[in-house]
Amino acid sequence: MNQEQPVIVGLDIGTTKIAAIAGRKNEFGKLEILGFGRANSNGVQHGMVLNIDQTIKAIQTALENCYASNPNLVISEVYVGIAGHHIKSLQTRGDIVRQQNEDEIRQEEIDKLIADQYRTYIPAGDQIIDVIPQEFTVDNFQNIPNPIGYSGVKVGANFHIITGDKNAIRNINRSVEKAGLKTKDLVLQPLASAAAVMCDQDLEAGVAIVDIGGGTTDLAVFYEGILKHTAVIPFGGENITNDIKTGLGVLKTQAEQMKIQFGSALSDETKGNAFITIPGLRGMPAKEISVKNLANIIQARMSEIMDFVTYHLKQVGLDNRMLNGGVILTGGGSQLKHLLQLTEYLTGLNARIGFPNEHLSGGHIDELSKPMYSTCIGLILKGYNDYDNKNKILDSNFIKVAGTGIMQEAPVNEVQKPEEESEPAIVKRKKTIKGFMDSFKTNLIEMFKEEEDGQL
Repeated sequence: MNQEQPVIVGLDIGTTKIAAIAGRKNEFGKLEILGFGRANSNGVQHGMVLNIDQTIKAIQTALENCYASNPNLVISEVYVGIAGHHIKSLQTRGDIVRQQNEDEIRQEEIDKLIADQYRTYIPAGDQIIDVIPQEFTVDNFQNIPNPIGYSGVKVGANFHIITGDKNAIRNINRSVEKAGLKTKDLVLQPLASAAAVMCDQDLEAGVAIVDIGGGTTDLAVFYEGILKHTAVIPFGGENITNDIKTGLGVLKTQAEQMKIQFGSALSDETKGNAFITIPGLRGMPAKEISVKNLANIIQARMSEIMDFVTYHLKQVGLDNRMLNGGVILTGGGSQLKHLLQLTEYLTGLNARIGFPNEHLSGGHIDELSKPMYSTCIGLILKGYNDYDNKNKILDSNFIKVAGTGIMQEAPVNEVQKPEEESEPAIVKRKKTIKGFMDSFKTNLIEMFKEEEDGQL
């Protein structure tokens, strides 16, 4: 165990479960899980905290279970995932004209360019969660991953801006704080899940990460190493369970059990003469449920979710010829039988299940390899990105230009968000060029290099 590395905790506040996982990187750059706890979630619907008291109790229960797995843990701050149908994204363009255009571009200028995007007009009641640079331009030079060291009159960039409802963000922060914790950072859940299940080849080939949770399905689309699109689809596993409950006239617990045990996303793959016997209530006769009818209900809802995914891919012009990495399904809902076949049929893309165990060291419990923990594992990875980047700047005052191996001088100063961002728990360190997605990319590449390369 590498004792110099900090213990970082991810907190996934979901519709069906709340999970807390504590991890630390070992000497090979893999995550060793030091504590794990989960609890049923009752105060969250469609990814949004609606009942703060119930959510606080669930967070505390998850923490208690985490402490029970490792009494030596001390947890004070957490990385928290955020989702919900209030999450929106937009593309913007920013440019600055340089006064000293013969000098090399400095980090302060990039920070100012990014800080300017926090003044982008968004609807009243919304708040900017993240500003993620995509590609930069310097005068006539296009698609520059890192403009530091270039010279020119005008430097600009395309940005992916993620916004959310202020009240929804406030409810998450209050729940975490009243549970005795501090929110270190809010991370969009599909980006956290992507960090847990993607490798550098996926990033280069182009993939769509589809995280099917309890209340929402989260989408993140990457192409040529750049985050192109994010979306939160307001349907998930809970909707399927409720459809089964209503359509077949059974209890919700029975519907959930049937979905997991006998459910299929393709009705053609089920036997027409197979039936499930449900015990009758209070002396009533037992009920016979057709497995094919069950599959028809599941297929209808999953088809609707995949239609949304296809719609978003078309919105950003990434059809089936361009995403060579296909679709990576993760989250608890991704384990439905025959879902891969349905996904490939509806999207025209190859599909696979994304497990979060690529970044985990050996010896962890099998439970943590399940796709439902992708977000939580990804939150820990995000925490390590922040920690590693901060240390590189503080220790050497240099940053590495992504993909080149060249070290460039970088100032230590940080830019604050504009004053209108009033929530203290979500005020974040400014995303520099070595920021959100660039850090994901370079850290993923480093993580997947062979040990003999001397990078682990």
